Amino acid sequence: MNQWFNEFYRHIACTELSHWLNTLPAQLQHWQDEARHGDMPKWQKVLNNLPELNASEVNIQTQVQVGTSEDINEGQRKQLIHLLQRFMPWRKGPFSLFGIDIDTEWRSDWKWDRVLPHISPLHGRKVLDIGCGSGYHLWRMRGEGAELVVGIDPSDLFLCQFQTIKNYNPDPAVHLLPLGVEQLPELKAFDTVFSMGVLYHRRSPIDFLAQLRAQLRKGGELVLETLVIEGDINTVLVPEDRYAKMRNVWYIPSTEALMLWMRRVGFKNIRVVDTDQTSLDEQRRTEWMENESLADFLDPNDPNKTIEGYPAPLRAVIVATA
Repeated sequence: MNQWFNEFYRHIACTELSHWLNTLPAQLQHWQDEARHGDMPKWQKVLNNLPELNASEVNIQTQVQVGTSEDINEGQRKQLIHLLQRFMPWRKGPFSLFGIDIDTEWRSDWKWDRVLPHISPLHGRKVLDIGCGSGYHLWRMRGEGAELVVGIDPSDLFLCQFQTIKNYNPDPAVHLLPLGVEQLPELKAFDTVFSMGVLYHRRSPIDFLAQLRAQLRKGGELVLETLVIEGDINTVLVPEDRYAKMRNVWYIPSTEALMLWMRRVGFKNIRVVDTDQTSLDEQRRTEWMENESLADFLDPNDPNKTIEGYPAPLRAVIVATA
């Protein structure tokens, strides 16, 4: 696994991110030695057994497609499907790998289509995606011409899913690191920072927003996507126990309250560019994600409420400047 990260170390050694090397190698060594998921050796074996294939074409501009069905024979196809299934559940995507369509729980491409028209062009920018999942959006960011794309997510399964795609599209400018946001130093070097679907999982949202700002250069752009509720500047939902069956949901603010929080930590030019209620077509159970999904989290008699009686998931995209 060291080879996954050594390439990144070399990439940032002569950039504004070089000071990250003061802490990052030790953190990733600790992860390898002590903090990995118990299934990681099994998942590593799956990665090692991926068939050797060459992708005749790659499209990360309009989707994430690596290779075509013409690049693979029937035996390799069956082997690859079997190995990809070992990484279930696939939650963020979709991906097309040598003609195999991985129909993920989330249509992350729909979220990207909502976000993209409202952000600064990514061409030539250094981009950080905090809570990037399996890296679907990392590839789309690179497809928009980003110079360097770094994702962080502490899930080892997401890391293995990302490495599966990167195995066949070994782009040296796209990286995923198994870290949480609390492990980041104040890098102050990224042109754009994305955080999509993370804020409501943080016990201290104000501290989290300050951590996001600390990764941006002066004048850099934050793209924040999160759950919100209807209400005024003083409206914040704190679930009694679970929200849509999720235990780790702490604060769901109104957009007005969220913008106040962002002003308090120093963001400028804050604007809400999109709001959208999550549909049963955007988040659902598939053959690649057989666990419960949104339909199981909503009131069966009223899809505008969660099963606990709270407002159904409403998501907003907020763009701001550091």
